[in-house]
Amino acid sequence: MDLTERLAGRPMTNPRADRVKDVAGLAGRSARSRRGLFLAEGPQNAREALARHLEAPCVDAVYVTAEALARHPDVAVLLEQVLADRSVFVRLVSREVLAAMSDAVTPQGVVVVCRLLDVPAEQVLATRPRLLAVLVRVQDPGNAGTVLRAADAAGADAVVLTAGSVDVYNPKAVRSTAGSLFHLPVVQGADLPGLIDGARAAGCGVLAADGRGDADLDRLQDASAARAAGLPAAGYDLARPTVWLFGNEAQGLSAPEKALADHRVAVPVHGRAESLNVGTAATVCLYASARAQRRAPASGAGR
Repeated sequence: MDLTERLAGRPMTNPRADRVKDVAGLAGRSARSRRGLFLAEGPQNAREALARHLEAPCVDAVYVTAEALARHPDVAVLLEQVLADRSVFVRLVSREVLAAMSDAVTPQGVVVVCRLLDVPAEQVLATRPRLLAVLVRVQDPGNAGTVLRAADAAGADAVVLTAGSVDVYNPKAVRSTAGSLFHLPVVQGADLPGLIDGARAAGCGVLAADGRGDADLDRLQDASAARAAGLPAAGYDLARPTVWLFGNEAQGLSAPEKALADHRVAVPVHGRAESLNVGTAATVCLYASARAQRRAPASGAGR
C-alpha cells in the first residue's frame, strides 16, 4: 500500500474546520510567536524541512494533497520516513483545504508546520564563525529570504536579523529562502552594538555594505588574490573571518550603524543603474568573502 492509500482513510475536506483555521492563522506574526510554530509551504521547503527533521526534530504537522504526493515522490519518501516514528501529524487534504491553509497566490500542494528554529547570537558566536550576514532593519520579507538563500549558497555560518527587521518566519520570507532556512542558524532581534562586540571578540572583522563607502569591493578582491599569490597587498583582508552588515531597503545603514564597521565597502556599479538592491548587493559581497576565504583558508587577520 503506497502512502496516498495509507492516508486516504482520513482526508481533510472541510476548509472551514478549526484545524484549518489554526494552520492558516500562522501567517500572522503574533500567532507564530504565541504558538512557537511557522508555515513552510511548497515542495522545496517541505523537502528541506522533512530532511532536517530526520536529523533534528523540527516538524509538527504536514498537510498534503494526493496530487502533490504523486507529483513529488521525493517528498513522499521523506514522509514515509517521518511517519515511521509517529512523531508528526500527517494528513491528506483536499485542494480547497490546502488553499485555505496557505497564503500563497498559487498553493503548491503541501504545507508543513514547523517549530521555530532561531538561536541566540551567543550560540553562533561561540562557534567562532568565519562569515556572517547581518540584516539591519531589513523589512521586506522577499529581500530577507533572498539574503538568507544567498548566505546559504555562499557557505555563511549564520544569518542575523537585528531588532526592527522583518520576521524571517513570515510566509513570503520562508518561501523566498527556497529551503535555505533549514540549512543554517538564524538569529532574530539582535542588538547590533552587542553583536558587533561579540563578533570582534570572536576574531571577526566588520564590513558595512554602503554604496558611498570608502573601500571598493573590486579592489579588495584584487588585494585578496595578490595575498593568495604571496604578493604584498594593502587594505582589509577578505580572507579573514568577516561580518557583513546590510541595511534597510529605503534608508540603508544609519551613520551610527556604519560607524560600527571597520570599513564601508561599495560594490562598484559599472553600468547606468543607480544602485543594487539589498539582496543583490549581499550576494555579491558574501561571495567575495567566500571566494577569498576558500582561496586562502589559513589567512591571517590583516586589515
